[in-house]
Amino acid sequence: MEAPERAGGGEPPEPGGRPVLGPRAFVPQKEIVYNKLLPYAERLDAESDLQLAQIKSNLGRAVQLQELWPGGLFWTRKLSTYIRLYGRKFSKEDHVLFIKLLYELVSIPKLEISMMQGFARLLINLLKKKELLSRDDLELPWRPLYDMVERILYSKTEHLRLNSFPKNIVPFILRDYKNHKRSLYRYHSSIENVLKTLVKSCRPYFPADATAEMLEEWRPLMCPFDVTMQKAVSYFEIFLPTSLPPELHHKGFKLWFDELIGLWVSVQNLPQWEGVSILSPHFFNFIFGVKYIFTRILRSLNLPVGSSQVLVPRFLTNAYDIGHAVIWITAMMGGPSKLVQKHLAGLFNSITSFYHPSNNGRWLNKLMKLLQRLPNSVVRRLHRERFKKPSWLTPVPESHKLTDEDVTDFVQCIIQPVLLAMFSKTGSLEAAQALQNLALMRPELVIPPVLERTYPALETLTEPHQLTATLNCVIGVARSLVSGSKWFPEGPTHMLPLLMRALPGVDPNDFSKCMITFQFIGTFSTLVPLVDCSSVLQERNDLTEIEKELCSATAEFEDFVALQKVFNFSVSHIFETRVAGRMVADMCRAAVKCCPEESLKLFVPHCYGVITQLTMNDDVLNEEELDKELLWNLQLLSEITRVDGKKLLLYREQLVKILQRTLHLTCKQGYTLSCNLLHHLLRSTTLIYPTEYCSVPGGFNKPPSEYFPIKDWGKPGDLWNLGIQWHVPSSEEVSFAFYLLQSFLQPELIKLQRCGDGELEMSRDDILQSLTIVHNCLIGHILDNSEDDTKSLFLIIKIIGDLLQFQGSHKHEFDSRWKSFNLVKKSMENRLHGKKQHIRALLIDRVMLQHELRTLTVEGCEYKKIHQDMIRDLLRLSTSSYSQVRNKAQQTFFAALGAYNFCCRDIIPLVLEFLRPDRKDVTQQQFKGALYCLLGNHSGVCLANLHDWDCIVQTWPALVSSGLSQAMSLEKPSIVRLFDDLAEKIHRQYETIGLDFTIPKSCAAIAELLQQSKNPSISQTLLSPEKIKEGQKRQQDKNADAVRNYECLVNTLLDGVEQRNLPWKFEHIGIGLLSLLLRDDRVLPLRAIRFFVENLNHDAIVVRKMAISAVAGILKQLKRTHKKLTINPYEISGCPKPATVLAGDRPDNHWLHYDSKNIPRTKKEWESSCFVEKTHWGYYNWPKNMVVYAGVEEQPKLGRSREDMTEAEQIIYDRFSDPKFVEQLITFLSLEDRKGRDKFSPRRFCLFKGIFRNFDDAFLPVLKPHLERLVADSHESTQRCVAEIIAGLIRGSKHWTFEKVEKLWELLCPLLRTALSNMTVETYNDWGTCIATSCESRDPRKLHWLFELLLESPLSGEGGSFVDACRLYVLQGGLAQQEWRVPELLHRLLKYLEPKLTQVYKNVRERIGSVLTYIFMIDVSLPNTAPTTSPCIPEFTARVLEKLKPLTDVDEEIQNHVMEENGIGEEDERTQGIKLLKTILKWLMASAGRSFSTAVKEQLQLLPLFFKIAPVENDNSYDELKRDAKLCLSLMSQGLLYPQQVPLILQVLSQTARSSSWHARYTVLTYLQTMVFYNLFIFLNNEDAVKDIRWLIIRLLEDEQLEVREMAATTLSGLLQCNFLTMDSAMQSHFEQLCKTKLPKKRKRDPGSVGDTIPSAELVKRHAGVLGLGACVLSSPYDVPTWMPQLLMNLSAHLNDPQPIEMTVKKTLSNFRRTHHDNWQEHKQQFTDDQLLVLTDLLVSPCYYA
Repeated sequence: MEAPERAGGGEPPEPGGRPVLGPRAFVPQKEIVYNKLLPYAERLDAESDLQLAQIKSNLGRAVQLQELWPGGLFWTRKLSTYIRLYGRKFSKEDHVLFIKLLYELVSIPKLEISMMQGFARLLINLLKKKELLSRDDLELPWRPLYDMVERILYSKTEHLRLNSFPKNIVPFILRDYKNHKRSLYRYHSSIENVLKTLVKSCRPYFPADATAEMLEEWRPLMCPFDVTMQKAVSYFEIFLPTSLPPELHHKGFKLWFDELIGLWVSVQNLPQWEGVSILSPHFFNFIFGVKYIFTRILRSLNLPVGSSQVLVPRFLTNAYDIGHAVIWITAMMGGPSKLVQKHLAGLFNSITSFYHPSNNGRWLNKLMKLLQRLPNSVVRRLHRERFKKPSWLTPVPESHKLTDEDVTDFVQCIIQPVLLAMFSKTGSLEAAQALQNLALMRPELVIPPVLERTYPALETLTEPHQLTATLNCVIGVARSLVSGSKWFPEGPTHMLPLLMRALPGVDPNDFSKCMITFQFIGTFSTLVPLVDCSSVLQERNDLTEIEKELCSATAEFEDFVALQKVFNFSVSHIFETRVAGRMVADMCRAAVKCCPEESLKLFVPHCYGVITQLTMNDDVLNEEELDKELLWNLQLLSEITRVDGKKLLLYREQLVKILQRTLHLTCKQGYTLSCNLLHHLLRSTTLIYPTEYCSVPGGFNKPPSEYFPIKDWGKPGDLWNLGIQWHVPSSEEVSFAFYLLQSFLQPELIKLQRCGDGELEMSRDDILQSLTIVHNCLIGHILDNSEDDTKSLFLIIKIIGDLLQFQGSHKHEFDSRWKSFNLVKKSMENRLHGKKQHIRALLIDRVMLQHELRTLTVEGCEYKKIHQDMIRDLLRLSTSSYSQVRNKAQQTFFAALGAYNFCCRDIIPLVLEFLRPDRKDVTQQQFKGALYCLLGNHSGVCLANLHDWDCIVQTWPALVSSGLSQAMSLEKPSIVRLFDDLAEKIHRQYETIGLDFTIPKSCAAIAELLQQSKNPSISQTLLSPEKIKEGQKRQQDKNADAVRNYECLVNTLLDGVEQRNLPWKFEHIGIGLLSLLLRDDRVLPLRAIRFFVENLNHDAIVVRKMAISAVAGILKQLKRTHKKLTINPYEISGCPKPATVLAGDRPDNHWLHYDSKNIPRTKKEWESSCFVEKTHWGYYNWPKNMVVYAGVEEQPKLGRSREDMTEAEQIIYDRFSDPKFVEQLITFLSLEDRKGRDKFSPRRFCLFKGIFRNFDDAFLPVLKPHLERLVADSHESTQRCVAEIIAGLIRGSKHWTFEKVEKLWELLCPLLRTALSNMTVETYNDWGTCIATSCESRDPRKLHWLFELLLESPLSGEGGSFVDACRLYVLQGGLAQQEWRVPELLHRLLKYLEPKLTQVYKNVRERIGSVLTYIFMIDVSLPNTAPTTSPCIPEFTARVLEKLKPLTDVDEEIQNHVMEENGIGEEDERTQGIKLLKTILKWLMASAGRSFSTAVKEQLQLLPLFFKIAPVENDNSYDELKRDAKLCLSLMSQGLLYPQQVPLILQVLSQTARSSSWHARYTVLTYLQTMVFYNLFIFLNNEDAVKDIRWLIIRLLEDEQLEVREMAATTLSGLLQCNFLTMDSAMQSHFEQLCKTKLPKKRKRDPGSVGDTIPSAELVKRHAGVLGLGACVLSSPYDVPTWMPQLLMNLSAHLNDPQPIEMTVKKTLSNFRRTHHDNWQEHKQQFTDDQLLVLTDLLVSPCYYA
């Protein structure tokens, strides 16, 4: 059957006879093309087919035999190597099978994390190229992934240490005390990223109905007050399928788009859960929201704005990631409306001035990122639309594609800031990347301005920063420059002048300048063939003008490169070999590489002559210091032999002679250079490498008539006929190499052999010399008995290392070359036209790297006897007595361990030998060496912590026991540190090791298909059922083994820790290791449980802490399961299901609310109630399957006697019912740990919660006296201890019966009353946490005792204002946890607080403010949310405004006459009002950062009042009222406005602008500046609003108060600068009119009259005009628009006007001078000569200093 037919989807061949295969039996999905260019390409097909067949067969086999490890792991690794080497070179059927198999493997529930990660990475790799598999080829279910993410990222047991994941250790459950919410502790290690990437890779293949199922699953979590909201949104973000084809859109984003966008638009203070990135791909349907998006982006840049700087750190910090903003903008660009482009231009207009290099600040980073990423993203989009190969993915519809006009508009709006950013302080790199992408789109707009800046920069010598910046940018645009597209044909003509001018930059004194110049020259010479084409002018006549110009220019190339010059230079000087010599020799090497024949002809005979002459005399051989000339010539020769081996063969006799003369020089420098020569000769003759990197195949040496180089400037190489010239070793070269080895290596080896056997005495230097020769021949093996000859040992280590790992190139060299290849690729690639459009030299480089990659990975490492010996030798050297030898040997040792998979098990026992306590012959150095070998280096294997039972069982106990070794001394800090590092590393890297390795059936089925898959396959019989049974049996044995090992390890560690005389340090390490062995699938052995329970009362606090965690974990393991049943919430409420999604308080969730009339107060009521513990259920909607706990009789039995318990429970029961033990425990728990830094400990809380959950009230009698005693003691640590126990009691009593709970509260209520009245500064936080913890995730109806107690009378005044504030704090903690389920309590509290809002004490006021925020938190204006039954803001504000009437009605300054003490009797209304206002300010300030939505219109009515109070100057001596008013205004001005609020707020502002208090008028202006900038696009979309603002400012320019006028001018210039207002002729003429106002003549004053203090109306008007013109001048600080010169002239006419005009003019001129000083040379061009005269006169005139 022929291949083509197969490709058309023919039937696969019958498994019977082997079919005769065509040329290729399958169509590969996608190969790595570079393989086709290797010199041995024809062998590769057979090689890869064999490998693939082996992988398929063996992977399938391993999985069917239930062998995850080592088989499954080994063959999946082989598969990823296969993909690295050959790409996806398998048929589509195999591709799908691989993916399905790995998908099954990844989602095995009990899989160890590290295996899961390995499988996941491979799966991501298989799914990477989406275009290869369409949705028809592959469908993947989403639930297994969801279960996995839920299990790992939101692990229920991990905080109890029952599951260890490798992580950056974050202690325990983090609590965020501000919101009293458990923040989900997730370790942000690689696991999280791998999982997220995995989900995103599988997402395109989820079934069509997945979206609906996901929404059903996660909508119930969307309660905006709860952490679950964050979880829901992050799930939506990673799971929702976004690339469905259009015909499925009704099953895709249409189901959720409006709902989520609605939420997003209406939320003001970005909470963490704005799942920004889900929304991106569908944004083209979201035109109405463009202004919101741009407003948010602008806000998130955190730019400093306005004259009074009060930034609100809180909600501006969780700003968007710039990356998201960029994705959005790009996705929405284009389309018929051009709306986004308009806004984008607005955005850059408003922020351009921030890019000016003289500005600097924290925000600069974000601005730069925006510049760098936006063009990149647009180029990617253009590539996708215009150049990408079509595949099954939905193409962009024509109507939405970007047009050329769109691209031009985009480039124009962004180019200005980019050019400014070129010279910014933080670096020109972002600008260079932006320019590179912009130049691909529109070179004619981008390159000329860059060149304009480059030429002057190349001329200056004084500003190196400017030079590096411009060169960076030119390198970025280089490729667009030389290829000269249709847009910018004259580009190439600039190249030569640039090259010639850059030469002086090669300046060895300024390193960075030198490097960038080299990079610059290097970039251009790879892009352009350096060929002199001037002769073409005579031969051809079909050239364009530009081509002619180029031809004549290329004559200069000759000056640029000349071999003869290099030769003469290097021969006529002698350089010292270290620095200068290196550089010159490298230069010569480059020359030789370009034209090997000619240059070898020049160099070799010359060097040969000099060297032979200088070594004629045998004395030279023994000289310690050699002649400089000799060394230099040797160096030169060793460098120039790094060329094509065939060319060297001509000179072999001469070269061999030189080697014979010089290899045995005594001088170390001499023989090292000579050995280099040998090394390079061997490399040149035996390795495979390309011999040329020209930018066109076939070189340049053809006559110009047939080959015209200029056409090739900047052209991409053609991948399909690169025509690489390879060097493949010929037989002649190989024999030459063998000859060299024989003549130089054999004798040395024999010498060393004899020395090692003691036959031949050699001095150290001889040994060293022989070893050097050997090392450069790369073979040989010696160990030697002189320990202290360190230099020779170093070389031995190097030799062993090379033998173990060297295969023609070093891994680290390869990695760094791969990195630099990628960098160069980035700087020259053409992202627009897309794939593989690289220049030829780069492509050749990539092929070479492919070859090296093969040599590094293909020649697999079999672990043979000789390797074992060498690794043992390395271990010997790693425990040597010289630290340097140890260090070098250890590095090689770790590298070897990484290379040979299974040698670790082999070597561990040998390392542990050195730690055995019963060995007396171990030195301290050996002990240390062994510990280092166990520790490993930071990236490699850590022997102490191999992920395998067999190894840990050996290493961990050995570590603990090594404390008894006589070589161990705790006096040596280095040893102590080593043990600390080891313990820390084990804790950081350890992850729970699996006990169960079973593979599910579904997985084996796919494996069978894979094993049967043909094309390619190897003839191997399928497995018989017996074999499979055997496999399962082996698997069960392995599981049993693991369990045995686990218990054995626990017991050995316990034995170790209990040894006598063991130093405490080792005891602690041992206990730490034991605590890592807690698991969630297996209870700890009894002996260990007893050990930990006993250690709760250990003397050392470290041990006690570990024991507390461990026992809490053990209690979780012993927890009995509670039965659940499903309920129907609609039946309970008796209300039908609502038709659409409606969140908030609905009839069907009303039964969850706390209702004091229906609290369960009797056993019967209690048992008939349906308690829902989690707060979020039912707020947004109900889950499909709503479960609650079953009734009491179905739950595990409470009140058991000791006989009913398991052994493990009895151990705990015995200890905790022993009064002595408990007394001791409580004593320890109420000690201070770190004075003043202790906090409520979640760990101890978990311990007590577990105790009361598992043993209900069994231990209460023993604890009760302690609790009563502790509560009465007001010490900080005792209060904290009792708070932890009480919280544990309340949460642990979740499943107790009604009688038990009632008894519990009889005990607790008096305790809590005492505690709440004894609170102190140190303890109120802990009580707050205690109550918040108790109320978390509990049905409020269960806790009615607690809530009634807290609400008794929080502000009783007993115990002073402080206790009042603390009570409120505690109450707030409890209620905040209950969120929306306690409206009745919130109403009661508000009613109680309202009369008390006029509190005198500041701390109580602040607390009330915060409590109010929580009371009104539930009143959110989110879309599709029912109005809340909790308190509402508008009604409350209306009541407050009524009480503030006395203040708002009067129009005088409000002074704060209230003394801070309670006057007797009633104060007047006004004083009451002022006190009320203070509290209200606290509330508004507290809610600014916490509530979801902005100030509502009722709050806007308070503004006039604040404007009146707020002071103008920044001065901290003001009283609290004024300071608060100012801060509050600042916060409100930064709020996000909605279009419908704009008219309201402008009305308030213009009303205040007429106020009689100038303070108010002044403050209106500062408010306006911030408000407009933070809501720029909302205002810009409303023309009336812009007019109103303009009118308001112009009116205030003529205010009678000087300060107000000046502020109005500042505001005007700011709004002009961010292009909110434009400077049009109407405005200009208005100001000019005002300037012409005639001033009244000065009257002679009566000597007695006071000076006229009030300025005349005319003066004010004239001043207004001058201020207006000044504002226009200052509004463009970095450039000179056309209208500017005339304005300056007009202004200068007023220099002699009366004050304050004269002052204003002077200020304006001096500011103009300051901002334009930097670029004055440029700016001068805008003025005529006359104007310049006047100007210079003004700026330097005597009046300027007057």
